[in-house]
Amino acid sequence: VEAVHLIADGKAPRIPQPKEGATYEGIQRKENAEISWDQPAAALHNWIRGHDKVPGAWTTINGQVVTFYGSSLLDASVPAGQELTIKGASRPGLVTKNGLVVFGNDGKMVLVRNLQFEDGKMIPASKYFSADETAALELTEEEKKMAEDIR
Repeated sequence: VEAVHLIADGKAPRIPQPKEGATYEGIQRKENAEISWDQPAAALHNWIRGHDKVPGAWTTINGQVVTFYGSSLLDASVPAGQELTIKGASRPGLVTKNGLVVFGNDGKMVLVRNLQFEDGKMIPASKYFSADETAALELTEEEKKMAEDIR
């Protein structure tokens, strides 16, 4: 109550905050968000979730930096999927119909729903092995005219 009265009267002491430790900038840098795979699944999940969306927790897959988004703990039997080697992980991840399943050092699982590549392209993790398959968009003559009008 005394503090509230001091503030209301304009007599509260003002102590400047020190500059050291006054920013979150060090935490929010991409280079500080690399995933360390030697952790239990809960810690992996918290790391990925804690860096979701900015700056994004990342790892290296096939020599490319891949950022993980949308994780959840998976408490079930190991699902069927296609193996994916992840640099530093003790065992390969599994690309399943629901996403990418990764394993903590405790053998428990984390499901990652979205992946983003270095070029900025984001895909559902379940589509990792079909990410390179692209279909050309074919426009009808009417659509081509509309596109030209819009342009």
